Amino acid sequence: MRLSRWLAAGSAAFVLAGSATTPQSAQAREIVGFAGNYSSGTIVVKTNERALYYVLGNGKALRYPVGVGRAGKQWTGTAMINGKQLRPAWSPPAEVKRDKPSLPNVIPGGSPSNPMGAAAMTLSGGEYAIHGTNQPSSIGGFVSYGCIRMFNADVLDLYSRVGWGTTVVVTR
Repeated sequence: MRLSRWLAAGSAAFVLAGSATTPQSAQAREIVGFAGNYSSGTIVVKTNERALYYVLGNGKALRYPVGVGRAGKQWTGTAMINGKQLRPAWSPPAEVKRDKPSLPNVIPGGSPSNPMGAAAMTLSGGEYAIHGTNQPSSIGGFVSYGCIRMFNADVLDLYSRVGWGTTVVVTR
């Protein structure tokens, strides 16, 4: 099932007021030295480091800790951000529903049980997103079905920095 079907957000997805998500510290992100042949504004996810880099240019990047795909769920490649939603609703894909049949068909945006957290940026290809989380303790682990998880404060920061069409490169 395509991620666009998972995110059944409607207009409520674009409202931040009244968020039921717990705020996390924004201190996790930091500006670091960064080598690589990437243009400013590119997002680079290094799954082995469990880090997402937002390339600033001049040998610098903003580094965020992330949770990445668990064994057998990791992927590599290049995608583009093709959607942005605040407080997205979530419908578990078939694979997740198979593993956790008690999940409801839709979890409303802003619900404490919604695993998408404060914001989501969908990636071209239709399967994955960079998103917040309702489980901040999962950040830094191999924990997802392939999506990139961030602290809610960090995903909101990144969300404000990027637009549709931003290149996302996922490496090991």
